[in-house]
Amino acid sequence: MWRYRVVLFFLFTCFFIVIARLFYWQVVKADQLALLGKSQYGQEVTLLPQRGQIETSDGFPIVANKLSYLVFANPKEITDKNREKVSLDLSSILKIDAATISADLNENLLWVPIKQNVSVDAKTEIENLQIPGVGFEKQYSRFYPEASMAAQLVGFVGKDISGNDKGYFGLEGYYNRLLRGEPGIAVQIHDAFGRPILAKANNSSQINGSSLRLSINRAIQFIVEKKLKDGVKKYGAVSGMVGIMNPRTGAIIAMASYPSYDPGSYANYPDSLYANPFISDLYEPGSTFKPIVMSGAIDQGLITPETECPICAGPVSVGGYKIHTWDNKYHKNTTMIKVMQHSDNTGMVFVAQTLGVSRMIDTLNKFGIGETTGIDLQGEIAMPLKPKNLWYPVDLATTGFGQGISVTPIELLDAISAIANNGKRMEPHVVSEILTGNGNTIKIQPKVLDTPISKETAKVMTEILVNTANNGESKWTRIKGYRIAGKTGTASIPIDGHYDPTKTIASFIGYAPADHPKFAMLVILNKPSAAIYGSETAAPLFYAIARDLFIYYHIGPDD
Repeated sequence: MWRYRVVLFFLFTCFFIVIARLFYWQVVKADQLALLGKSQYGQEVTLLPQRGQIETSDGFPIVANKLSYLVFANPKEITDKNREKVSLDLSSILKIDAATISADLNENLLWVPIKQNVSVDAKTEIENLQIPGVGFEKQYSRFYPEASMAAQLVGFVGKDISGNDKGYFGLEGYYNRLLRGEPGIAVQIHDAFGRPILAKANNSSQINGSSLRLSINRAIQFIVEKKLKDGVKKYGAVSGMVGIMNPRTGAIIAMASYPSYDPGSYANYPDSLYANPFISDLYEPGSTFKPIVMSGAIDQGLITPETECPICAGPVSVGGYKIHTWDNKYHKNTTMIKVMQHSDNTGMVFVAQTLGVSRMIDTLNKFGIGETTGIDLQGEIAMPLKPKNLWYPVDLATTGFGQGISVTPIELLDAISAIANNGKRMEPHVVSEILTGNGNTIKIQPKVLDTPISKETAKVMTEILVNTANNGESKWTRIKGYRIAGKTGTASIPIDGHYDPTKTIASFIGYAPADHPKFAMLVILNKPSAAIYGSETAAPLFYAIARDLFIYYHIGPDD
């Protein structure tokens, strides 16, 4: 009887040990064993999604993707006898040294890359050779159908520290996460000898990047880039830029800088060209800033268009400095209309002093001066306004005519566009629609940032600017029959603590048709040598572009 009990106890003990062991392997160690098993027959491979393309407003891709391939090989499947022939065959197609390929195929590895960015035709040639152990991996590289068009607006795709594609500058940088998409995961299967099988299995969901449809008009962008390049050369400028915006919506219609670069071969250009100067360069705007200051004073009821300037009979002394007019001509008791028409610095000193520091700062804040606009491009900067207690009398005076204060071109264009848009300042944007990788369309809606002046003040300021364009220093180049609101600017450049009178930033800002603006445009030429004044360089370039815009939009005289 005791033998029966001993055997029964032994059997129960063995059964318990087996159950416990099974529980240990199947429950406690389940995840670890699954990973171990997977590692024995395959390894995870990241599947990179296709990057979204970038289209102009007409749906034409100015940034697309070109299909190419990575050629790789498993050296263990290529015998010593065939290695030399395989190396020679691949060398003739891929245009790389046969000795290099042969050395790679001698490696004691299961997978070696041979060449990246191989064309579809070259891949077909290699496939026709039916070489065992040679495979292909899809790749996509950026392709620019319009070459360098809008390069500094678009940006480029480079590599991050891990060797992965990453967008830099412009749209590529700002929308990098949307454009790149979501990678997928696949398992590379191995056979019983550990050799990789070229097919993949168990792919996880992979989402291609979203595409961007821009408000950029391809035809207008082409016009702007050509005329800007010609203008920079004609007037002997170091560089130049043009921005055109729909003041009603904030949509950027065109934005160009010269010199530029080719994003398809960005590494061949100096990195100083990568950033978009329209959003990244600070400059003193000069007289193009005057409409902002004057409209603020009019809106607060401090002056009217007919207010006479009591200090405009000669140079004005402020804080130990003497402020002159640009042409050393003075107009006693001149009205605010004439102050803008003659671009009278002494008159703008009167306006600035009438505003005072507190109201000046408030006006500039409402117009967005000293803040980034929020435009959807990587690299935008802004110079914050000084605190009230750091403003000296001369700072207030010079701000009135746009010196001693730094802005970006997009800040100024957005601020002046508020006057064109009945006093409403819009957020500028380049993207009008986002086309997601799963087929949805997200429309970017216009956004009002502030209302710095009333509708009534905007109309008054528009009439002042129309008079300025028709009767000011640039009247010789205006387009007759069209109501264009505009203002020239000639800003001295600060060098080593003083202003160099021979080096200027010449500019012209305006909008048209003045009563129902279709566009607002800012033209800037940096250090023109043919003439230093905006009325002789930037203004004719502005009107040359505007003339083509009137034709493109079918806008006739007095429309």
